[in-house]
Amino acid sequence: QVQLVESGGGLVQPGGSLRLSCAASGIIFRLHTMHWYRQAPGKQREWVATITSNGDTIHADFVKGRFTISRDSAKNTVYLQMNSLKPDDTAVYYCNARLASDYSRSYWGQGTQVTVSS
Repeated sequence: QVQLVESGGGLVQPGGSLRLSCAASGIIFRLHTMHWYRQAPGKQREWVATITSNGDTIHADFVKGRFTISRDSAKNTVYLQMNSLKPDDTAVYYCNARLASDYSRSYWGQGTQVTVSS
Protein backbone atom coordinates (compact mmCIF):
# COMPACT_ATOMS: atom_id res chain seq x y z
CA GLN A 1 0.00 0.00 0.00
CA VAL A 2 1.40 3.37 -1.02
CA GLN A 3 1.61 6.02 1.67
CA LEU A 4 2.86 9.57 1.50
CA VAL A 5 2.90 11.25 4.89
CA GLU A 6 3.55 14.96 5.07
CA SER A 7 4.69 16.76 8.19
CA GLY A 8 6.25 20.03 9.25
CA GLY A 9 3.40 22.44 8.64
CA GLY A 10 2.24 24.99 11.16
CA LEU A 11 1.79 28.63 11.95
CA VAL A 12 4.68 30.96 11.17
CA GLN A 13 5.11 34.73 11.03
CA PRO A 14 5.78 36.52 7.73
CA GLY A 15 9.46 36.25 6.88
CA GLY A 16 9.80 33.00 8.79
CA SER A 17 10.80 29.53 7.64
CA LEU A 18 9.40 26.02 7.70
CA ARG A 19 10.63 22.72 6.35
CA LEU A 20 8.04 20.27 5.11
CA SER A 21 8.77 16.56 4.90
CA CYS A 22 7.05 13.81 2.95
CA ALA A 23 7.90 10.25 3.86
CA ALA A 24 7.06 7.69 1.18
CA SER A 25 6.41 3.99 1.62
CA GLY A 26 5.09 1.27 -0.66
CA ILE A 27 6.86 2.67 -3.74
CA ILE A 28 10.32 2.29 -5.24
CA PHE A 29 11.36 5.81 -4.35
CA ARG A 30 14.19 6.11 -6.87
CA LEU A 31 11.80 5.42 -9.75
CA HIS A 32 9.49 8.30 -8.88
CA THR A 33 9.62 12.01 -9.49
CA MET A 34 8.42 13.90 -6.44
CA HIS A 35 6.36 17.05 -6.41
CA TRP A 36 4.91 19.57 -4.02
CA TYR A 37 1.58 21.24 -4.68
CA ARG A 38 -0.47 23.61 -2.60
CA GLN A 39 -4.09 24.67 -2.34
CA ALA A 40 -5.20 27.89 -0.73
CA PRO A 41 -8.79 28.38 0.47
CA GLY A 42 -11.11 28.98 -2.46
CA LYS A 43 -8.37 28.39 -5.03
CA GLN A 44 -7.32 25.53 -7.27
CA ARG A 45 -4.43 23.32 -6.36
CA GLU A 46 -1.21 24.64 -7.89
CA TRP A 47 2.16 23.12 -8.55
CA VAL A 48 5.06 24.35 -6.42
CA ALA A 49 8.16 22.30 -7.17
CA THR A 50 9.48 19.07 -8.69
CA ILE A 51 12.56 16.93 -8.14
CA THR A 52 13.48 14.06 -10.44
CA SER A 53 15.09 10.80 -9.43
CA ASN A 54 18.38 12.29 -10.66
CA GLY A 55 17.98 15.24 -8.34
CA ASP A 56 17.14 17.80 -11.00
CA THR A 57 14.81 20.44 -9.63
CA ILE A 58 12.39 23.01 -10.92
CA HIS A 59 10.41 25.53 -8.91
CA ALA A 60 7.39 27.67 -9.70
CA ASP A 61 8.27 31.29 -10.37
CA PHE A 62 6.35 32.47 -7.32
CA VAL A 63 8.62 30.49 -4.96
CA LYS A 64 11.97 30.75 -6.77
CA GLY A 65 14.68 31.95 -4.48
CA ARG A 66 12.56 31.26 -1.41
CA PHE A 67 11.65 27.55 -1.52
CA THR A 68 13.93 24.60 -2.20
CA ILE A 69 12.87 21.02 -2.92
CA SER A 70 15.24 18.18 -2.07
CA ARG A 71 15.13 14.43 -1.55
CA ASP A 72 16.89 11.87 0.59
CA SER A 73 16.77 8.49 -1.09
CA ALA A 74 18.14 6.72 1.98
CA LYS A 75 15.10 7.91 3.92
CA ASN A 76 12.55 7.79 1.07
CA THR A 77 11.74 11.36 1.94
CA VAL A 78 11.26 14.58 -0.01
CA TYR A 79 11.55 17.99 1.60
CA LEU A 80 10.41 21.51 0.91
CA GLN A 81 12.47 24.16 2.63
CA MET A 82 10.42 27.35 2.74
CA ASN A 83 12.08 30.64 3.60
CA SER A 84 10.90 34.25 3.54
CA LEU A 85 7.32 33.08 3.90
CA LYS A 86 4.51 35.43 2.94
CA PRO A 87 0.82 35.42 3.90
CA ASP A 88 0.07 34.40 0.29
CA ASP A 89 1.93 31.14 0.96
CA THR A 90 -0.85 30.09 3.33
CA ALA A 91 -2.25 26.84 1.98
CA VAL A 92 -2.47 23.11 2.45
CA TYR A 93 0.71 21.64 0.98
CA TYR A 94 0.52 18.24 -0.70
CA CYS A 95 3.20 15.77 -1.65
CA ASN A 96 2.81 13.89 -4.94
CA ALA A 97 4.77 10.93 -6.28
CA ARG A 98 4.65 9.92 -9.93
CA LEU A 99 6.26 6.95 -11.57
CA ALA A 100 8.81 8.47 -13.93
CA SER A 101 8.02 5.99 -16.70
CA ASP A 102 4.25 6.36 -16.38
CA TYR A 103 2.92 9.63 -15.00
CA SER A 104 -0.58 8.18 -14.74
CA ARG A 105 0.72 6.25 -11.72
CA SER A 106 0.31 9.11 -9.27
CA TYR A 107 -0.03 9.13 -5.50
CA TRP A 108 -0.96 11.91 -3.08
CA GLY A 109 -0.41 12.60 0.56
CA GLN A 110 -3.09 13.92 2.88
CA GLY A 111 -1.61 17.41 3.06
CA THR A 112 -0.16 19.60 5.76
CA GLN A 113 -1.44 23.06 6.66
CA VAL A 114 0.90 26.04 6.43
CA THR A 115 -0.39 29.32 7.81
CA VAL A 116 1.65 32.51 7.50
CA SER A 117 0.27 35.20 9.74
CA SER A 118 1.35 37.75 12.31
